[in-house]
This record gives sequence, structure tokens and C-alpha cells, in this order.
Amino acid sequence: MVQFTATICQAAEMGEKTGWTYIIIPPDVAEELNPGQKKSFRVKGKLDDHSIKEVSLLPVGGGRFMMPLNATLRKGIRKKKGAMLNVRIQVDKTPQKICAELLECLADEPKAQANFNKLPPSHQRYFSKWIEEAKTEPTKTKRIALTVSAMSTGARNYGEVLRSLRDGKE
Repeated sequence: MVQFTATICQAAEMGEKTGWTYIIIPPDVAEELNPGQKKSFRVKGKLDDHSIKEVSLLPVGGGRFMMPLNATLRKGIRKKKGAMLNVRIQVDKTPQKICAELLECLADEPKAQANFNKLPPSHQRYFSKWIEEAKTEPTKTKRIALTVSAMSTGARNYGEVLRSLRDGKE
């Protein structure tokens, strides 16, 4: 477990990350946490007194990593941009589960399943989490259908699915 203090930041102009709230994990801390790692990985621990798990750290260059603070995390820590945050984290090696209903539907579509299986585990988990977070069954069903359809056409990430929706290519 590593401990450090971080300042909560908010992205100004960072392409698709514009507006994100995040903290930076410095290179020395990242190296102590997960030596030699240059790709995204998950952590668990505490931000102040708020417990976290399955939170991804994203590489941002120079050995530094970014921990995005989504709305749920921001609500849990009750802090905003500019505030100091006590961080205690360790690598989270908990196996990730993929939504069972999604796996069942993919099994009925071999091409979609093959494309889904080619995705990096982090992308597979992103789709699964998006589906699981649906507040109603109709929304969950729609998200499963969109994911299977996107995988059938060879979409490689969530962004491509959103673009296909925006462009009317459902």
C-alpha cells in the first residue's frame, strides 16, 4: 500500500478528457505501487476515508498516471477541484466479472463474440459496467443490444458505439 497527498485537478483542454476531475499519481509513487508498469491498471484503497476498488489508473506520460474521479467518487469524498486528498492505494488484482446477460447474448452471435473477445479486458469491463449501471431493465436490454450490434460490426471501443448512435447507424 502506498500513501501520498494529491490535489484534485480538472482538465481544461484534453480532447475527450476535457472537464474530467482527476488526481495525478507521481512517477515515484507509481513505480513503488506497480514497478515497471506503463499501461493502465486497477487499484483499491482509500481516498481520505472513502473506500475504493476497481478504479483504473491511466498513463499520462513521464511515468505519471491519472486517476479519474467520476461523480460517484466525488460524491463519496465530498471534495472538488483544488482540494487536497489523502490517498492510500494498492494494486487491485480482483478478477473482473463480465455481465452474464451480455455473455449469453454474445454467445448467440459468433462474430460479435469473437470481436468482443479481441477487445482489451479494460474495454470489455467498460461495456459490462455500462450495461450493469442501467437503472431500468429496458435500458439494460437496449445497452446489451447496442453492444452486441456494435461488436457484430467490429467496433473496437465504447467511443465507436457512441459515434454510431449519434450518426444513426444502430
